[in-house]
Amino acid sequence: MSFEDTTIIINRNGMGEAEAELQGKLIYNYLRLLDESDTLPGVICFYADGIFLVVEGSPVLDSLRSMEEKGVRLIVCGTCLNFYGKADQLAVGIMGGMTDIIEAQRLADKVITI
Repeated sequence: MSFEDTTIIINRNGMGEAEAELQGKLIYNYLRLLDESDTLPGVICFYADGIFLVVEGSPVLDSLRSMEEKGVRLIVCGTCLNFYGKADQLAVGIMGGMTDIIEAQRLADKVITI
């Protein structure tokens, strides 16, 4: 099993159970360090509040764009984008459906939710 066979699920606009400012710092550092690492996951899925990380104005767009350029598939829940009125602000990744997220999980050797 390699990390490329891993799918990461991000369903929050931050990381951990803490104040919003700390959650934002943690996800920023996590994605930056992940991007700088030698091994990347195959897929990162964003749904629920996690979609706020992939829309215009997100502080993590540079890291996400860099990972996408390196071949990481970024799948963003279209239902969630529409629910929050953010579909026209998608800045990175592809708008997909829940079936795309399920398929990414099914094909993965490992699924990590952060």
